[in-house]
Amino acid sequence: MFSTFSNRKKWIWRSMGVLTLFGLLAFTEERLHQRHCEAIVVNIDKVDGQRFLTRRDVTGFLTNNGNDPLVGQSFDEINLSKLEQRLGQYSLIKQAHVSRDLAGNLLVQIEQPSPLARLVADGDGLRAISGQYISDEGRFFPLSMNYTARVPIVSGSWFQTHHTLADEAGKPLLTLLQYIRESDLWRAQIAEVSVDQSGNVTLWPQVGNYQIDFGTADAIETKFKKVKLFYTQIAPQKGWDRYHRVSVQYRNQLVCE
Repeated sequence: MFSTFSNRKKWIWRSMGVLTLFGLLAFTEERLHQRHCEAIVVNIDKVDGQRFLTRRDVTGFLTNNGNDPLVGQSFDEINLSKLEQRLGQYSLIKQAHVSRDLAGNLLVQIEQPSPLARLVADGDGLRAISGQYISDEGRFFPLSMNYTARVPIVSGSWFQTHHTLADEAGKPLLTLLQYIRESDLWRAQIAEVSVDQSGNVTLWPQVGNYQIDFGTADAIETKFKKVKLFYTQIAPQKGWDRYHRVSVQYRNQLVCE
């Protein structure tokens, strides 16, 4: 008898707990719908400890430079998905996530693109696309007044007809730039990567008056092993000023002139 009474009592308490929980959820949901945007809180990730964007930049993007104010607006009237789409239109923003908290803040999380190289002009044909970074995804994005990334320069007539590395034609060059970034040695040594109309690559070192004829951007690891051989065995013995050209483009050949 007592067991039946005890079980019934537990069932009543559990039912009351569930009803209370649903009541609190409904109350919270209603309060959230009634809330207005109190403030915009922007969090921007860093690239090498720096930011291409400022919080003011992001707020300007969100509000259409103040023409579409958000602070004071009811959250019922704010479409978070559309705000994310608006931010995604800016090439200095790789990804954006917009949400809200219980205090009435609009929370904006920004992920910036990571630069692999900086494209510079190589004659009049590149003026329209010069002065841009190339991201680790192979896409171009503009320079920033807030931060200058220390990355290799990329130039050459190849870019007159190719405006992205995020396709099949650009994939080999993107892989080459990624290889350089991931190597402490070559990231420190390679200052510029020049690509001609046929896709042949020339590397220019940070120090020295010689060029490295790399050929097409394939067999990357094998070719850099030959470049390393020049750095560690040939140049120290023969002299760094003796050669003006080093070629690693042909299989089983290392040519120094």
